[in-house]
Amino acid sequence: MCSNGHSQCLKSPAFGALFFRPAIFRRKVIELKKMFSVYLVLIFLLVGCSSNNQQDAVHNNNEQKTPQSQQENPELEVIAKNLDVPWSIEKINNTFYLTERTGSIVKIENGEMMRQSVKLDKKKATASEAGLLGFVLAPDFQESNLAYAYYTYEDSSGQFNRIITLQLEDNVWREKSLLLDKIPSGSYHHGGRLKIGSDGKLYATAGDASESDIAQDLDSLGGKILRMNFDGSVPNDNPFSDSYIFSYGHRNPQGMTWMPDGTLYASEHGNSANDEINRIEAGQNYGWPIIEGYKEQKGMVSPLFTSGDESTWAPSGMANYNGKLYVAALRGTAVLEFDLETGEYREVITGPGRIRDILIEDHILYFISNNLDGRGNPEDNDDRLYRISLSESN
Repeated sequence: MCSNGHSQCLKSPAFGALFFRPAIFRRKVIELKKMFSVYLVLIFLLVGCSSNNQQDAVHNNNEQKTPQSQQENPELEVIAKNLDVPWSIEKINNTFYLTERTGSIVKIENGEMMRQSVKLDKKKATASEAGLLGFVLAPDFQESNLAYAYYTYEDSSGQFNRIITLQLEDNVWREKSLLLDKIPSGSYHHGGRLKIGSDGKLYATAGDASESDIAQDLDSLGGKILRMNFDGSVPNDNPFSDSYIFSYGHRNPQGMTWMPDGTLYASEHGNSANDEINRIEAGQNYGWPIIEGYKEQKGMVSPLFTSGDESTWAPSGMANYNGKLYVAALRGTAVLEFDLETGEYREVITGPGRIRDILIEDHILYFISNNLDGRGNPEDNDDRLYRISLSESN
């Protein structure tokens, strides 16, 4: 690439000669490194001449670009390292099960990590953001070894998402039964979160598959929150007759949590900004793509919280504790705490980079980083599973 970013420079004779003559290429690299070193010295001299406020600003910006978890949250404990783009956290007793988008499930027990293979009936898709996503253990998992999973696949008919059951046997998970198929999938926006609601039903978030209009189409499963029985049938009390749709008008929801009173909240990626935290009610329309952020329109629900027009959180997994919502933020590189009483929010964890999912048990918050997803700045031994006491993070 030329400095102006135009690809035409790749066709120039000078570039071709440089590329195909290794000795010249190495000399040029050395010369560029020397020039770069000089520029760095000049930059440091300029910074040294600036005011203390300017120095603080530069320091803070550098910390944001290269976050250091132990520096900003020294009380963080790393439970597991070298995870491969983990997506969901499940925990039963002292054992964790984490899905990896690349197609494995990691079991962590007594400090030991085992990567278990997953045998799927369909070929796992390799599109951006796709793969083995949502995962939740069945309520009777200790007896049945059964779990529910959401994954993106491709075959001769196209690329879709499906919800299945997985059976664990001899450290191998096998697709056992199909619950729901042909959930729209595209280049981006697969949704993918699975959760068991306080009402004992299985919920799934489905993205708009980069086709925003389908979020308003009640004949499409895309851009929706879906609700089903454990056998894949439609509950009789769903808001639309003979339909899995629980709510609609969503862009790319990736988090759900239920308060003790049964109220459902969900997180949703906005269109480059205007990320949302919504209170979800059966049959309601949450506006995408007609409205976003705090815009209002009759018959549509505006969010409780939004990142606004100028910033983004890219919110993903959710949990709640003591009446507050906790949300994993990818672009925001933080765990965010939302106070439903005051309408305020703040960062409670910063430093580990992109955060994909969280789980809260008692007063302990667990979360997974996602710096290897192609959009982060991975450090050695990324990605990781962390834990921290919520009392220590306050």
